[in-house]
Amino acid sequence: MLKGQLPSTGKDVAPHLGPPPTNHGQDPERTPVLPLTFPAQISNEDPEAKAKPFTPKPPPQPRLERALSLDEKAWRRRRFRTSPEDLAAGSGAGGSRGSLQDEVPRPPGPPGSPPCLSTSLQEIPTSRRAQDSAGGSPSSWGHCISGMISTSLDLLHRDGAVAGTSVRLPPVDPKVAPESLRPTHRVDSGPADGKPHLQSRLFRAHSSLGPGRPPSPLVCEARSSFSLLAPIRAKDVRSRSYLEGSLLASGALMGAEELARYFPDRNLALFVATWNMQGQKELPPNLDELLLPAEADYAQDLYVIGVQEGCSDRREWETRLQETLGPRYVTLYSVAHGALYMSVLIRRDLIWFCSEVESSTVTTRIVSHIKTKGALGVSFTFFGTSFLFITSHFTSGDGKVSERLLDYSRTIQGLALPKSVPDTSPYRSDAADVTTRFDGVFWFGDFNFRLSGGRVAVEAILKQDLVEKVSTLLQHDQLTQEMKKGSIFKGFQEPDIHFLPSYKFDIGKDSYDTTSKQRTPSYTDRVMYRSRHKGDICPVRYSSCPGIKTSDHRPVYGLFRVKVRPGRDNIPLAAGKFDRELYLIGIKRRISKEIQRQQALKNQHSSTICTVS
Repeated sequence: MLKGQLPSTGKDVAPHLGPPPTNHGQDPERTPVLPLTFPAQISNEDPEAKAKPFTPKPPPQPRLERALSLDEKAWRRRRFRTSPEDLAAGSGAGGSRGSLQDEVPRPPGPPGSPPCLSTSLQEIPTSRRAQDSAGGSPSSWGHCISGMISTSLDLLHRDGAVAGTSVRLPPVDPKVAPESLRPTHRVDSGPADGKPHLQSRLFRAHSSLGPGRPPSPLVCEARSSFSLLAPIRAKDVRSRSYLEGSLLASGALMGAEELARYFPDRNLALFVATWNMQGQKELPPNLDELLLPAEADYAQDLYVIGVQEGCSDRREWETRLQETLGPRYVTLYSVAHGALYMSVLIRRDLIWFCSEVESSTVTTRIVSHIKTKGALGVSFTFFGTSFLFITSHFTSGDGKVSERLLDYSRTIQGLALPKSVPDTSPYRSDAADVTTRFDGVFWFGDFNFRLSGGRVAVEAILKQDLVEKVSTLLQHDQLTQEMKKGSIFKGFQEPDIHFLPSYKFDIGKDSYDTTSKQRTPSYTDRVMYRSRHKGDICPVRYSSCPGIKTSDHRPVYGLFRVKVRPGRDNIPLAAGKFDRELYLIGIKRRISKEIQRQQALKNQHSSTICTVS
């Protein structure tokens, strides 16, 4: 009688449990027996095909853990049948066929066997395979394999911890296998030689493979996809900590652990720009020079753009900003005060770490119907670092230095920020100066400070070498002189200037004012910064955009690296809010322009083809 088969009874035999039969005189190298009896449908036309049941021992119960990410140890430690670790591990199992070392010299299985079942479900002793191929039909396994696994798989997992060997079941023919088993027979199409490859070790087992049930995670595809998210242990979720919401808690949204995931060096890439648009309706055809300067290899994490004398269609301006930066960025906040605009755009995956955004305004020219002079402040907290951004338009005029100093004083006293978001260091704050209430302050705009000495003297300096003329021009700069006196921008710094004066140009040209007013070229557009903690703000680049000529001012921008600290979860959060309508409009604009560009290239290519008749 062949082992592994039962006499045909003409009916389906239900699987039942029983003690394992005694191993009388069998080769110790043979597979241990299972404590189960499996049915087998034997054709009545072949009476020689009757066999006794075989019961190999079950495998050890697999660990219930998720497949870890690419950077976890489980991925690095996974082993295959031919790995030296598994070959060495099997040397101690003398009487067990679960040793991979014993399987190495075996010839490969029949070509019809599915190669993608796990090691514990795929393998079967060579001798039993030969007997099955000689006396049993493949269809017998196809009829009984589904019920066999569905009724006994859970028992194998429960009892597998006692035995130290792996279960080996016969190969399943894809043509006769039940529907629930066929998805598990996918073969990795990667190798060109067509040889089957075994899967990595499995980590989960909690459901059966019976018909009508979803595929079990026990059997996975040969080509697996691993999540890049770090796994969350159940015991960490069950734990209760009084530090929940604190910067010391391991799972805090704004805590140090989450900050390290996104910013290992704790440095935020910040872009700040200011531009007096002179109220022009026409916008530049391309804003890449402003937002994506060629000197920067990478885009920044946070973009803050302030505009003075903005264009009449503010929504169009904000749409152009969103369109230029693309779908990886969202408009966190935008606000206007008369002709002063400010837009804050942030990387889409960083929006969850922002507090509520607050704003405040100050008007310095009250008699004016259109607010062209004044200040606009926007503040929020990112992780545990509070930011304040101020864009201003001070009083114009060569000799009106005192009025500009007054505009500065009104601004630091009039901006009522922060409101509901708590101050990160209240003991360092001054009620009379808004700039002392935040960790990082960036003040940018058209400050209207001029170069003293007159137009003729300035033009003579502009004829010198670039490095020499910039340093000489700054000696005549009113703002630099007032900062040295300590009368304005107390505690602020400015990056080194290496560009020509940004005011006043003829529109569309590179020449300074040629009108009858003959205004003196000046550094009116500036970016200042102040840090509560010394060394937290590092300027990377400070420059202008000479290619944008739609206004009499050139845009000025600064790139910074700002140190970010962990925070607490008890602050009012923005909860992922952003201007979704603007986001969708920007994406549609990019798509339509790309289609137009491709169509233009196609038409240009077709027009260059000549036909010869």
